[in-house]
Amino acid sequence: MHEGSWGLSHTRVPTESRPGHVALIAGFYEDVSAVAKGWKENPVEFDSLINESKYTWSWGSPDILTMFAKGAYGDHVFTYTYDADSEDFGAHDVTKLDTWVFDKVKEFFHAARNNQSLFSKLNEEKIVFFLHLLGIDTNGHAHRPSSREYKDNIKLVDAGIKEMVSILEHFYGNDGKTAFIFTSDHGMTDWGSHGAGHPSETLTPFVTWGAGIKYPQKVSAQKFDDAFLKEWRLESWKRQDIHQADIAPLMASLIGVPFPLNSVGILPVDYLNNTDLFKAESMFTNAIQILEQFKVKMTQKKEVTLPFLFIPFKLLPESKQLNIVRKARSYIKQRKYDEAVSLCKELIHLALKGLSYYHTYDRFFLAINVVLGFLGWTSYASLLIIKSHFNLTRGVNKEVKKPSHLLSCSCIAIGVFVAFFLLLQGCPWTYYIYCLLPVPIWYAVLREFQVIQDFVTLLLTVPPSYFVGYLLVFILGIEILVLSFFYRHMLTAGLLAFAGWPFITQLWTRAKSISLSWIFFSLLLAVFPLMPVVGRKPDIFLVMGAGLLVLLLSLCVLTSLIKRKDSFINEELLLHLFQMLSIVLSMCVTYSTHSSLRKKQGLPLLNQIISWLILAFSLVLPLLSPTSLFERLFSILLSLMSTYILLSTGYEALFPLVLSCLMFVWIQAEQETLQQRGISCKQKVTSVRFTCSTDITQFRQLYLDDVRRAFFLVFFLVTAFFGTGNIASVNSFDLASVYCFLTVFSPFMMGALMMWKILIPFVLVMCAFEAVQLTTQLSSKSLFLMVLVISDIMALHQPLRDCHVHDHRSGVSQWPGPPAHDKETQILWQTQKPPHMMLPKPSFNIWILLPILLLH
Repeated sequence: MHEGSWGLSHTRVPTESRPGHVALIAGFYEDVSAVAKGWKENPVEFDSLINESKYTWSWGSPDILTMFAKGAYGDHVFTYTYDADSEDFGAHDVTKLDTWVFDKVKEFFHAARNNQSLFSKLNEEKIVFFLHLLGIDTNGHAHRPSSREYKDNIKLVDAGIKEMVSILEHFYGNDGKTAFIFTSDHGMTDWGSHGAGHPSETLTPFVTWGAGIKYPQKVSAQKFDDAFLKEWRLESWKRQDIHQADIAPLMASLIGVPFPLNSVGILPVDYLNNTDLFKAESMFTNAIQILEQFKVKMTQKKEVTLPFLFIPFKLLPESKQLNIVRKARSYIKQRKYDEAVSLCKELIHLALKGLSYYHTYDRFFLAINVVLGFLGWTSYASLLIIKSHFNLTRGVNKEVKKPSHLLSCSCIAIGVFVAFFLLLQGCPWTYYIYCLLPVPIWYAVLREFQVIQDFVTLLLTVPPSYFVGYLLVFILGIEILVLSFFYRHMLTAGLLAFAGWPFITQLWTRAKSISLSWIFFSLLLAVFPLMPVVGRKPDIFLVMGAGLLVLLLSLCVLTSLIKRKDSFINEELLLHLFQMLSIVLSMCVTYSTHSSLRKKQGLPLLNQIISWLILAFSLVLPLLSPTSLFERLFSILLSLMSTYILLSTGYEALFPLVLSCLMFVWIQAEQETLQQRGISCKQKVTSVRFTCSTDITQFRQLYLDDVRRAFFLVFFLVTAFFGTGNIASVNSFDLASVYCFLTVFSPFMMGALMMWKILIPFVLVMCAFEAVQLTTQLSSKSLFLMVLVISDIMALHQPLRDCHVHDHRSGVSQWPGPPAHDKETQILWQTQKPPHMMLPKPSFNIWILLPILLLH
């Protein structure tokens, strides 16, 4: 209100510290894969304001400061960081992260008065002081933004900034040559997370004052879509919103250094308190700098594309570039500064569109190859199933071999042609995989032409209404699965439909208890997708309730086992009791840790040791259990639940328990369904054992019901993935989930623990599916092939969507967004990721195979 300008800074996803700071200081939106480096390394070194400065002094987190120091040439960047162990979410007072910075800055300027060399450096021009304040972010994660700790931290930072401004002005004798910029790398949700695209995460404060900055401007009225102006009572003070990348060129302009090399920010000239000539010249320089990036990108793409295939960006041909540049320069000479600025902004917007066009230039080409590969693999997997279970090729003529020889030669020729084509264009090695992989796959498919022909003949004998009906049901099921990636409540709709399954079969009449159990647990599981994502409302009592239910279930199972067995082996009883003890320990550790952190006493060392021991034993104990189906599955459930309780913060602790109960009922229901078809099951469920050796003679032919079984598996896997939240979104990862194991910030370790939490429901579903496969006496190869076919058909939606999004005629291309389940997580996914790195992969092809090792 008195001496600066302000607005909101709009950032992009992922709203994490590293990409946010790169956008602020380097002016571009970094490849999201850089987050996978754990904030420690730069995948590619980049230019930044800090690199362009004469000298830079920075104080704060080692995770952020070091990445800008590494990319700087020479010895002009000085960093002062606290120890990484100080970033402790369970510490008594995390505001020390901010007070440390303020104290070190005060010590620095005090020492500078007695150090002539440092004093002379500090009086140079074009220098930067970077104060990285991490306390508010850490407090937000640990206590939520509505907490007293968070608000107290804001007051501390506010007072600290006031003191820092006073120190700087006093040191420089109030010479009026210092500009101050206050902003943030990202925001935070009400439940203390960030990473996705909710406005509370993408909108950040931007306040600037001092040298070169306009004074506050009174306005009569302003129009914005949000209600911030009214809430903050700033309706009459001009608000100027910017993009986060625009801050880098603004800072460069204020201290008079070149714009960072790869910056795509647009200089917000309305913030500058300078001559119109300076603004026009600065915008002209900004336009030329971004135009050069466009030219380089166009040249690179042109050099690796055959001339007759190259399609240039039509909105900005070379003639138009020259015309705009000459016209802008002419306006500046004629002192038509507003016209020059407007023209430069037009050139910048066109150049940025062109950059996006060339950046995604190969998307359509790659998407076609990916579609061909997926269609070929799906066809081949289907043929393998058909060959295994249908006697179609009873007599094969010898003449069929001639076309196969011609076919192999044709495929080799196509492969050589494709490889030569890619070599001429200088494509990266990943292009060879996407483009060459369909060739051998389709060769394998076309070799089975006789099988295809016989199968089509067989289908023609099926009544059309019967065939079309089943096809429509299959397509509807696939679309529900795909929609569930975008709308979680579709899982609820699917589970409600599953609840009606016994009524359309004879299961209801022959096994009422199983049917009622199936209906009950299907309806119970259907509640979870309707609940808010994990982390928003932590409730330790729900976690304790889940633990008590597991213990109660364990006692019931233990009693039934003792009654059923004449002599219950001591080792088995001891193992069962030990697993129950681990559940009790998990509950005690979770409650104790929650209580300790609430009192700001940190994570007790004993709790941490017990947590890691429980995690280690949970991976070993199931392997010691008996190989009988029921006992092995229940042992796996107890072991995984002991870990899951440690990783839970609320209602999600109940999810694996309900899911497992449904899986146990599913195993029983599938065997009952098989008996209804007249297939005799040699073993009861209770007597089936997991063994390494498999009797192939027991495998039977494929039935239509087996397709449903495969669909059930895929649906349950998707439910395991999205049942407790939008796991595709970064802000669903609540750091509080890992506080029983560690509270010191460690991206890789925390990420691994949260990934294991996500995989535990997968393991439970896959173990149940392996049991279904054993009890129904069907080859696991055939079942898994059907699962791969379903998941690959689902995955086909993404490359088809890519084909639809790209538009060469307009020259505009946008990245499609990742799946999001809630309104608040719908995001605009505009990154600098190369198109071949964003292509889809089969969703479940790897995860579904791993848990089988636990069973055998």
